[in-house]
Amino acid sequence: MAGDQDMFDAVVMADERFHGEGYREGYEEGSSLGMIEGRRHGTLHGAKVGSEIGCYQGFAFAWRGLLHSCATERDSKKMKVLEALIGMIQKFPYDDPTYDKLHEDLDRIRGKFKQVCVPRVSLS
Repeated sequence: MAGDQDMFDAVVMADERFHGEGYREGYEEGSSLGMIEGRRHGTLHGAKVGSEIGCYQGFAFAWRGLLHSCATERDSKKMKVLEALIGMIQKFPYDDPTYDKLHEDLDRIRGKFKQVCVPRVSLS
């Protein structure tokens, strides 16, 4: 009878042991795959943001070069907005992945870019 009890305990304990081992193996595998997926997602998203910011910067530098020779009041206002846009882009934290206001700053840069692109219609 005692032998039957030991065999039953061994079966019950084996189930618990295998459950624990399976959980640990699954957790390790999931952690590894999660890191790989997270790194891939971060790289892709970072590349998109970098490309967008680079586009804005190239646009701003080109327009600044074109407007630099103009001396009209309207163009000087555009120059101020362009300089503000360039300043925002230069202060953007490219190398800080933990920057908590990244989306806010990116939205501000997008808004300033739109401000530069909006044509002003004069009704005079």
